[in-house]
Amino acid sequence: MPSKVELKDLTVTFRGEHGEVLALKDVTFDVEPGEFVTVLGPSGCGKSTLIRTIAGFQPLDAGEILLGGRPVERPGPDRIMVFQEFDQLFPWRTILGNVVFALRLKGVPSSERQPLAHRFLSMVGLDGFERAFPHQLSGGMKQRAAIARSLALDPEILLMDEPFGSLDAQTRAILQTELVRIWQEIGSTIIFITHNIQESILLGSRILVLSARPGRIKADLANALPRPRMPETPEFMDLWRELYAMLEVHRFGENGLQTEPGA
Repeated sequence: MPSKVELKDLTVTFRGEHGEVLALKDVTFDVEPGEFVTVLGPSGCGKSTLIRTIAGFQPLDAGEILLGGRPVERPGPDRIMVFQEFDQLFPWRTILGNVVFALRLKGVPSSERQPLAHRFLSMVGLDGFERAFPHQLSGGMKQRAAIARSLALDPEILLMDEPFGSLDAQTRAILQTELVRIWQEIGSTIIFITHNIQESILLGSRILVLSARPGRIKADLANALPRPRMPETPEFMDLWRELYAMLEVHRFGENGLQTEPGA
């Protein structure tokens, strides 16, 4: 059974080549086992910093992160990230080889690795492409392979940092549908970062809204819309407008927010 995620008064300063930026301030929320939580906010509000901190890649200044009551202090196999960049696979390994390698790291016996790898690749719709190398695949197929490799590690938490952000609209819609199907099938806990209002509604069973930097939890909304969710319905549009208003798009639209339904 996956563990509960707890963030308590999280404050994080991002330190880069241009100096220090207070990215997150006093962020507190819980994620229950099996939840699909989308985190929505304008560009630069600390969304990626938040998920990197949960993954253990970014040190925190104050507060704490607990997974099953245990402090998160460093990266671990209980939390796996899927990034926006397509080049997260090992280019010298086939798609099958990438997933097999993950299973080897997990300690799966050698006789079980290939059958399991085939199962996860089939789950993401990559039957017939097992022997292809990453450079031979489209961006969407690479993301499918990255998701398969992540699922093979059986993490307690799947962390996704705008994984569909660079895809064309059609591929993005397909992968959104596939991700929901996989989540319903295996019951993973997912925390998904996005700046796209429509995507946050389509995917999340719960939507967290971050304020502008430093990011704070501005709203925590349960999303009870029935699946599959259709953007054309009045209920969907009502929630879209509510989120749009919360994000103060008149101030942040130029920073990368989706500014109209379907964009």
